[in-house]
Amino acid sequence: MEDTPKSIDEVILTDGRYPPDAYNFLHDGLAKAVREIHGLDMGKGEQMHVTGQDICCALRELADERWGMLAQTVLAKWNIRQTDDFGNMVYLLIHSGLMRKTDEDSIDDFHAVYDFAKAFGGNN
Repeated sequence: MEDTPKSIDEVILTDGRYPPDAYNFLHDGLAKAVREIHGLDMGKGEQMHVTGQDICCALRELADERWGMLAQTVLAKWNIRQTDDFGNMVYLLIHSGLMRKTDEDSIDDFHAVYDFAKAFGGNN
């Protein structure tokens, strides 16, 4: 069996837990985290490390900016109900060879970073 790398779309659709729009949002949040931590945009080939907590915080800010009081509702529609879901998405991409991590990084870095109901002021 040939071991050809899958495209991000193939990886997302095969996994099926989160829709492509959720991964687009993840990408935007990752870029936001890199800008906030490193002060610039992600460039091709540049290694700009951010932590799981950095990503989660950037995603919270981005969701609030984009959707305000509806942020928790939009994320829930994408099956994202806790920060662990962001970790699941990131680690799917890591295990598929589409993202990298350092030896210090762990999926546990995404565990319970914040409570969605408190972070987004909703009660979904």
